[in-house]
Amino acid sequence: MMTAFKLAALAVLLSAGTALAGPGAAGHGHGHGGETAYGKPGDPKKSARIVQVVMSERDGKMVFIPDRIEVRRGEQVRFRLRNDGELEHELVLATLEENLKHAVEMQKNPDMEHDDPNARRLAPKKTGEIVWAFTKAGEFDFSCLIPGHREAGMTGKIIVK
Repeated sequence: MMTAFKLAALAVLLSAGTALAGPGAAGHGHGHGGETAYGKPGDPKKSARIVQVVMSERDGKMVFIPDRIEVRRGEQVRFRLRNDGELEHELVLATLEENLKHAVEMQKNPDMEHDDPNARRLAPKKTGEIVWAFTKAGEFDFSCLIPGHREAGMTGKIIVK
């Protein structure tokens, strides 16, 4: 049986309006610290190749520059993110399938915030980073999953060889 206190706490949590999201099934809570199909969180204390990624709006489109990144299997990358745009943007690294599923969840809950090693949301003119170890070969996706942004062109590809 739930006490009044537990019910009140649950009501507060449910009414907060902000959900935490991660990669995986329905885009939540999968991959925290563990290995995924596209690798695992990197170790910020270890050396990593630095890849600058700029997020922006240009000529009526939303873009990542670059939108194609090649990586060696086993390589750790420190993505240095910079939002040069006028709008909030995010970078979510996952498989294409996971990002497309997650995009559907974001349509339902556009205020969803990410607190995951493979995702970072940035306000305009802000910077951030993601450190990621690519342990498996393949083609992977990075997208801005804020509703409408991926559809406006804000997506990219990582090729791990």
